[in-house]
Amino acid sequence: MPVVRGKSQCLTAVLHPGEMGAAVGRCLADAGHPVLWASAGRGTATAARALAAELADAGSVAEVAARAEVIFSVCPPHAALDVARAVAGFGGTYVDANAVSPATARAVAAVVEGGGASYVDGGIIGGPPVLPGTTRLYLSGPRAAAVRDLFAGGLLDARVVAGELTAASVVKMAYAAWTKGTAALLLAVRALARAGGVEADLLAEWAMSQPRRKAASVRAGGSAGAKGWRWAGEMDEIAASVAEAGLPAGFHRAAAEIFRRAPRLGPAASDDEALDAILAALAPARPARPARAARRRPGPG
Repeated sequence: MPVVRGKSQCLTAVLHPGEMGAAVGRCLADAGHPVLWASAGRGTATAARALAAELADAGSVAEVAARAEVIFSVCPPHAALDVARAVAGFGGTYVDANAVSPATARAVAAVVEGGGASYVDGGIIGGPPVLPGTTRLYLSGPRAAAVRDLFAGGLLDARVVAGELTAASVVKMAYAAWTKGTAALLLAVRALARAGGVEADLLAEWAMSQPRRKAASVRAGGSAGAKGWRWAGEMDEIAASVAEAGLPAGFHRAAAEIFRRAPRLGPAASDDEALDAILAALAPARPARPARAARRRPGPG
């Protein structure tokens, strides 16, 4: 089915409405497009988000695939291929708006195009769009402009990226390589200092030479405690992107490991509490080394 352009109504769907997906669905609904979701197998929190975003429950993913003209996949990176496989036979436009490497994006495209759909690559930068000017949806592929037009005049700033089919994913990978990769680096640096017993000295030096660094490391701890479980997969995808470009991928493989070790904390934890929990997981306390006995020099005679 073709994408309906401009202000015409288009039957869309979001699989599956987490915090970001629900906000994207709300932007579509605010633009006048009915938005479906599938409640089968989803929890009460997802249902509450979908209700708040005014999404219509189609029941099953199969029913979504049978009815929708455009499907948006907004899910953790590791689930992108499974979500694409779940809509086998969908004949509309499939937008993969996940933080995945170009290689994963091409694999998703092969799945949906094999079932008769058109593929549009997407990458979201920013938080859930609740205020104008905060969130961009980058799109690439032959039908990217038509998908962009679905959001015209709304809170989500949709932009077309010229170039290869997976150009939008490259934008996302390159951007997150810095923002989230450096968060992992800061956590590793503080863990190193704590493991060596010099964390207070490092913080004192930062206060003199890099006064913003301590606050940035605390924010990194809060983010990792809330989202590290999802960011680990994103770092894997970035490492794959970097390797495909012929660049060293070790930075982001290490970042993935940092986020995997981060405990998954609830929203009640403060950034400082999250940082302490993560540093404890990254650099567990070592037993004190026994004092070395003074070597006795042999006496005369």
